[in-house]
Amino acid sequence: MLNSIYGIMPEQLSAFLSSEYPAYRSQQLLKWIYEKKVFDPSKMTDLPATMQSYLSQAFDFSMPQIVQTLKSMDGSQKFRLLLSDGEQIEMVLMPEEKKLTLCVSSQIGCARDCSFCATGKMKLHRNLYPHEIVQQFLLASRETTERITNLVFMGMGEPLDNLENVLSALKLIQDERALAFSPRRTTISTCGIVPGIYALADSGVKVKLAVSLNSARNSIRDKLMPVNRKYPLSVLKKALLYFQKKNPFRITLEYILISGVNMEDEDLKALRQFSGDLSCKINFIPFNTLPFLPYLSPGEEELKSFLLKARGALPQTITLRRSRGIDIQGACGQLVVESNKISLRGAV
Repeated sequence: MLNSIYGIMPEQLSAFLSSEYPAYRSQQLLKWIYEKKVFDPSKMTDLPATMQSYLSQAFDFSMPQIVQTLKSMDGSQKFRLLLSDGEQIEMVLMPEEKKLTLCVSSQIGCARDCSFCATGKMKLHRNLYPHEIVQQFLLASRETTERITNLVFMGMGEPLDNLENVLSALKLIQDERALAFSPRRTTISTCGIVPGIYALADSGVKVKLAVSLNSARNSIRDKLMPVNRKYPLSVLKKALLYFQKKNPFRITLEYILISGVNMEDEDLKALRQFSGDLSCKINFIPFNTLPFLPYLSPGEEELKSFLLKARGALPQTITLRRSRGIDIQGACGQLVVESNKISLRGAV
């Protein structure tokens, strides 16, 4: 099986081609792929025919097939991708004011089984390879006339459970000779995999970190997120303080608001205590109701009351993030590929 061209670092590609072609040829090849978004060597017109043929035999240039595109009323687009082994993943493009955010997947399914998340109901099929992560960016770039301004690893899967491949993909995405994407506009979201947070901090790869917190009370977080039983809040906090020392960007605490579960005064008091000495901002996200999950979205009055209390209780910057793509099940916690066990209307 040939190696995918989309998972090879520029210096490795140059070294491989140097025995056959001058250095400028690899630069031309990189420009065709990462700037012009051309994925067929025969269409790379300034490369000699002999090199086009050589490349086709040396590397795999195939891309995932987009088998479905759904467009939301808010302009978001969800894409279902068919991978080379028959597995499927989803990615989402979300426009907002002057931003265009791409939400990519890092795994097929997820092993963490957070009780409010549809993806976890798939269980984990496998990790994505670096080239399968890069391919999402390339395909999304080709599907829009606008420039992608932000990249978030908030799609299917837990990125820190696939950290080696995620880091390999990020190095290529950030490389000036490839996609040259800014670390400042790149965010990895985790449910709180403590060894992964330490490893990411030590990796030297600069990204923003978002932590899906959802409760600062162990008794509630244990029920919402099984990961908390292994890495409780005190252990998570130490990891975040370590990451903060190693990384220049503020941490984001993501807090999904679930009616009757984590929106009491006691929840705000615990959140203040947990976040007090962190350089962070807090995103509150109303839960997106799904028919097979036992949770409810907060009503508008409940939401307004909670936010008013939160602004008085918390010293950090807080925002209310309205999910995008809800009507196409492209919002937080809604990405799932239909299986024999899960059937979601509108997600096929």
